[in-house]
Amino acid sequence: MAEVIVTAKKINRRKKLIKYTKIISLCVFILLTIAFIILSLIYKGGKFTITLDPNSELESSLVLYENSEDKDEKRRLYAEEMPFMDNISIKWLPKDIDTEKDGSHNGQDYIAYTFYIENKGKDTVNYWYEVVIDDVIKRVDEAIRIMIYVDGKPTVYAKKNELTNEAEENTTPFYEGPVKTKENIAVLEERKMFTPGDRDRITVVVWLEGDDPDCVNAIIGGEIKMHMNIREEHYDPNKDKEDKDKDKDKDKNKDEDKDKDNKEENDKEKENE
Repeated sequence: MAEVIVTAKKINRRKKLIKYTKIISLCVFILLTIAFIILSLIYKGGKFTITLDPNSELESSLVLYENSEDKDEKRRLYAEEMPFMDNISIKWLPKDIDTEKDGSHNGQDYIAYTFYIENKGKDTVNYWYEVVIDDVIKRVDEAIRIMIYVDGKPTVYAKKNELTNEAEENTTPFYEGPVKTKENIAVLEERKMFTPGDRDRITVVVWLEGDDPDCVNAIIGGEIKMHMNIREEHYDPNKDKEDKDKDKDKDKNKDEDKDKDNKEENDKEKENE
């Protein structure tokens, strides 16, 4: 029978190896847990917020609320989350999706949220609303649709076709500003002449359009995070009048220059005769 000799040095080395393995395993577990929590917060599926510009909080005349009967005014509104969304067709959306309910009224594979903007100030204002895409995984934005109703009038926004660089059928292309910004703005629109007491009902609907040519298997498992901002802009009627007067002066000067050119041409023709 073979004799097995185990020295104290070997036992000590083995104990240290087991100890280090446990420490490393614990550190990896903690790091994975932290990463999971962070990713859960960042990519929590289907979350959508609407926020009034915090920079104008003290002077803003705009208020937000999600219930037309109980006007609980807030600076920020939250739509209900949707953990999973499969592709559907716009034809499958309810016909009364804009008016069926206030607040969140998500359906099968789409997010729907209705809220109100009201001017409770004393001045007429303009306001801008924008939808910002915060983050995208697996290019799911190629097939996303954002439909916004403003007092019953819908507009469907989508990213341009990747191959043709043309607008998708029956859609308005995502915003392409003259200057690139850090934010990925999908929608940017202005609501003009919002007078005191005016109220707009807005419904935002988000879904994956199955009829989009870019809705392919490669985007399966993708995620998208976005939010909406409302920014107020004070309306100055005097400035508006000044701008109109300037435009009139420009038109008048153009007409005068044109008459002058015609007169010079006629004078030249007479001299040649």
